[in-house]
Amino acid sequence: MFGEIKNRQGERLDYTFHPGRPGIRNLVVLGHGVTGNKDRPFLVALAEGLSAAGHPVLRFSYSGNGGSGGRFVDSNISKEVQDLGGVLDAVDGWKVCYAGHSMGGAVGVLRASQDPRIRWLISLAGMVHTADFARREFGSVIPDQGNMWDDPACPLSSAYMKDLGSIGSLADRGGAIRVPWLLVHGTEDDVVPIQDSRDILAKASKATTQFVEMPGSNHVFANEHTAKLVEIVKTWLTSQWP
Repeated sequence: MFGEIKNRQGERLDYTFHPGRPGIRNLVVLGHGVTGNKDRPFLVALAEGLSAAGHPVLRFSYSGNGGSGGRFVDSNISKEVQDLGGVLDAVDGWKVCYAGHSMGGAVGVLRASQDPRIRWLISLAGMVHTADFARREFGSVIPDQGNMWDDPACPLSSAYMKDLGSIGSLADRGGAIRVPWLLVHGTEDDVVPIQDSRDILAKASKATTQFVEMPGSNHVFANEHTAKLVEIVKTWLTSQWP
């Protein structure tokens, strides 16, 4: 459908396209979080559910993750903002809704605040206070020596930690989002606290935002919460798209 997609470094970005209704030119682009990829079960379920409802979806893996080119140790929010730009270049002519999970949610806020090609924005357990996340989750790990959550496949790089620290917090960026915006967050999220979404929502336009708290849901909307997430996003998109 879109041919090969690459970022500005020339690294190939692995993706899967799910068709929607014939003739529709609106497209949901799904981005994952740190240590994830396009094949996380709830992202696959979300893509399939939206596609079945007639909404085309492209889910992709950021560089260094999943089947995409590049190195994991080079991955950080700033680079992924550039990766998302490469995807937007590739889907030229489509009206894009970007939906990002966790760190991918932070990527979405940064890109949407400066790139008008994102017409709608969805943040799923979106990371907002990036420096706090770095300290909370990896403060006891030595960068370039240790791993994220003790996973040898996910080494913790100093570049990643510096990027999270330099960004600091995205809360003030809430006011820069001018497009319709859906935020969804589970009350039992122990990776990115639900307060992150509440804090950025406080700075956003109330006229264009909707916030849905999911009681009992964890960070990845597991078990029965996956189907609920699909319905929430599907309902919101249907209200936005003719």
